[in-house]
Order: sequence, then C-alpha cells, then structure tokens
Amino acid sequence: METQHSFAEELLASRRHRAPVLPVKEEVARFGDSVLQILFPHFSDEEYYVPEEIEGKLRLLRRDLHAVLEPLAGQMPRSGEETASAFFQRLPDIYHMLWKDAEAIQAGDPAAECVDEVISAYPGFPAIAFYRIAHVFYELDVPIFPRILTETAHQRTGIDIHPGAKIGNSFFIDHGTGIVIGETTVIGEQVKVYQGVTLGALSVSKAMSSSKRHPTIGDRVVIYSNATILGGDTVIGHDSVIGGNVWLTESVPPFSVVYHTSQVKVRNREETDVIDFVI
Repeated sequence: METQHSFAEELLASRRHRAPVLPVKEEVARFGDSVLQILFPHFSDEEYYVPEEIEGKLRLLRRDLHAVLEPLAGQMPRSGEETASAFFQRLPDIYHMLWKDAEAIQAGDPAAECVDEVISAYPGFPAIAFYRIAHVFYELDVPIFPRILTETAHQRTGIDIHPGAKIGNSFFIDHGTGIVIGETTVIGEQVKVYQGVTLGALSVSKAMSSSKRHPTIGDRVVIYSNATILGGDTVIGHDSVIGGNVWLTESVPPFSVVYHTSQVKVRNREETDVIDFVI
C-alpha cells in the first residue's frame, strides 16, 4: 500500500504541474466539431430561421473558445480574447475555402454524385476542414491547440496533416487513408492527392526543426497513391503528375510525369526459384 500511495503522490504532482497549462483534448475536439456544425448543416440537425440565431451561436462558440484557450494564456503572444477575435475574423475565409475544397473533390471524383455527398461522407473533407481551422491557430502562434485539432481528424480519418503546412485553394483528397503532410510542406492551388501519399522530411537533426524540411508542390499537381516525396529542397513543378509508388527526393520541372515501372517476368513451369513471402 505504501508503494501505491507513493505512486499516487507522483501522479498527483504531475497532474498539478501540467493541468493548468494544457487544454482538455475533448474540449478542443468539441470546438472543431461545433465550428463545422455551424458552417455546414451536414454536421448538425439544428435549424436556423433568422441570422440572429446563427450570430448567437457564434457568440457562444467564441465564449467557449476563450475558455478552452485559457490554460494556454501564458504561452500565447495574444490574450485569449484577442486570439478568439482574430480567429472569428478569419472564419468567413475558412468557410469559402472549404466550399472550394468540396467542389474540387466533387468535380474530380467520378464517384461523387454531388457536393453534399462529399461534405457528408468523404473523409478527406473533415480532414481538410480541421486542418484549415487549425492552421489559423498555428499562424496565431497558439501552442498545442492546433495540433490537437489535426490529430483529432487524423484519428477519425487516417489523414495526417500538420497544422503548419500551407495548402492552397481547391485541395482534393481522394480516399485519403494513410496520407501524411508534414509541417513545412507547401502545396499550391488545385492539387490532387490520393491515399498513402507522404510529403515528408529527409532525416534531419532536432536542431533543424525550424528549417524547411518538407517538399513544395506546385499548382495543379496530381500525386497518386503511395507516392513518397521527401525533403525541404524538393520542388514538384506545376502541372506535374507523380505516379503511384514513386519515391522522390529531388525536384522535377513543371509538366513532368514521374512513374514507377514494374517488371513482369513469366516463369517457366519447372522453375524452382520462386519468391515466397510469408506475411
């Protein structure tokens, strides 16, 4: 019992030290959900009949945001109230960008019957939405909070977008599972990314954490499934196509087509040297 009491004291000391400076994960996720519920009826069954009702909801959401940010007050360059105000000033821009994203997905996927299906059922849309919300807080130098937002989307969708990435308008994610987009990635306009794509860093030391570590993707680039593009100096020129399973650590010029060629060998019936994977 003495050992257990000692362990309980250790846990209590740790909680007292960290609790005042950490936002509650559930509250952060709830804030992201609440934003989407106000912006898009697809995420809520509430009905509004006059603009004043929505204005009231936004005021309540702003109050909730201020409360969620309170533990981070000493770590932010602005007060919680100033940060909340700055975010809500950007909310119309987020809304219009998300409609462009949804429309790009609908236009680019033959299986999508309408934009409402994209918003309601496609995992790429909420992943992009949580990223766009989180990116504003990242630009406002709010610690931890934006990362919790994008990790909430990651857990739900399998799509991992760091809030620090810079992503242009009309971003298309199809299927999405396994996509990883690193912190210093820059993505242009009208880019299409399929499942399993990694936009990552080459091995760098912790001392280089503030450097450009992830690739730059030009406008109208298409990156097919399981392609891996690494390195802060790697630039994919605009209007390029990167095929499935490609591994890239160097730049390619605009209008490039990069693809991986598989070798096909038809074996003789008597051939005994057969690849035998045990998985």
